[in-house]
Amino acid sequence: MKRSELAKIIDHTLLKATATSTDIKKLCQEAKDYGFGAVCVPPCYVKLACSELQETPVKVATVIGFPLGATTSEIKAAETVQAVRNGAAEVDMVLNVGALKEGRFDYVSADIAAVIKAAAGALVKVILETCYLTEAEIIKACQLAVAAGADFVKTSTGFGTAGAKAKYVRLMRQTVGPDLGVKASGGIHSYEDAMTMVEAGANRIGASASIQIISGAIK
Repeated sequence: MKRSELAKIIDHTLLKATATSTDIKKLCQEAKDYGFGAVCVPPCYVKLACSELQETPVKVATVIGFPLGATTSEIKAAETVQAVRNGAAEVDMVLNVGALKEGRFDYVSADIAAVIKAAAGALVKVILETCYLTEAEIIKACQLAVAAGADFVKTSTGFGTAGAKAKYVRLMRQTVGPDLGVKASGGIHSYEDAMTMVEAGANRIGASASIQIISGAIK
């Protein structure tokens, strides 16, 4: 995959607790310089990122219920409403991992649906946090996301015990089929890492090492 093609499917990400407005401005400038498809920033920086990226094709994504997924559906929905109002085109929500593992599938489904409704047309990615799930739970989470109307399923927050694994990306793709998005994120540091995820079925990459990743691609 050529550098420009790969850059377009990367969400250039900065979600560290120490991120400052200066860091976000730098992230946005890098996204413009390298042609990344989106930036993914904390909710408090959505307005700033949108201001920095206005009149560019770079989209602004943010996170909801991050990083544990354990806030209530009402709070996730409120976060989403504010994020979209502030200009976010995409929201990456963390599903309620504990509820999924407990088998409370109706709750998980309603939780996802609440965010989708609040997003009012903005693209919604559902973060599964695969490091905590069995393969059967990954399949079920994907099925719930599809049924609720999500646009993407995503592997990881980057704050769990492990990031993206090709075998889980492959399983997610097999479960959701060819039409839903699959985002691999967490622990992707090189071009080779990224291409492994693409070959496994990912059509979006989330990374903070974005520049390092595309440096390995052919121009």
